[in-house]
Amino acid sequence: MPDTLLQVEHLKKIYESSTGSVEAIGDISFSMRSGELVCIVGPSGCGKTTLLKCIAGLLNPTAGSVELDGRKVTAPPASMALVFQEYGRSLYPWLTVHGNVELPLKHKRLARAERERLIVDALEAVGLDHAAKSYPWQLSGGMQQRVAIARAVAYQPEVLIMDEPFAAVDAQTRADLEDLVRGLHRDRGMSILFVTHDIDESVYLGERVIVLSKSPTWVQEDLAIDLAPERDQITTRALPRFTELRTHVYEQIQRAKRGEAIRAAA
Repeated sequence: MPDTLLQVEHLKKIYESSTGSVEAIGDISFSMRSGELVCIVGPSGCGKTTLLKCIAGLLNPTAGSVELDGRKVTAPPASMALVFQEYGRSLYPWLTVHGNVELPLKHKRLARAERERLIVDALEAVGLDHAAKSYPWQLSGGMQQRVAIARAVAYQPEVLIMDEPFAAVDAQTRADLEDLVRGLHRDRGMSILFVTHDIDESVYLGERVIVLSKSPTWVQEDLAIDLAPERDQITTRALPRFTELRTHVYEQIQRAKRGEAIRAAA
């Protein structure tokens, strides 16, 4: 696949402990093209976060490999940004919103004017251009998560990895943030790998949904989401096709929980 950005090949992760070995990831393979928005779902405890840590170079796999843009990932890549669920712990309370967004840019050799342009652009992209001088603790949870997203946008990564980023906010804020992610993907062509436990969210956001089995984990299904690129919270979620897709993903996860899914031969 010539435009493959991310390639995960036969990834396996075994944790060693005093009580024995735990096989968290059995054998995961999938690829992601540049500019795609791919969602990953699976049963609780199936190893989604372990998978992301391996992809991000934060954890060494026991076997298999991860390649980003044709280069093997052995440490956190400079061209990758991460947004986590715990936005409060990822922001520095003593820095302003502007300061938090600026922080990773200080590691890049940029002229001050260019750095400022990226910060202003990112804050405008997430609707926080009015809050640059505020501190994170002065903002709502949803706004704090927007700061974390703005920081990633300003960094201009090749791929943005999001680990259940909206699990800690209320339903209305979650819907707004989902549309923000859709907008960043549409308007900026951002490559986004989005992990969620919310089935409806995965279908609403994704161009593809990768369904994982229960641990030890493998890819149970790689499902193309054939909804129109332009989506909104009311019209899209009311479509019969949306209901069909979310029901299908739900059934797949229930089968995974029961251990009924049969793995196709590699």
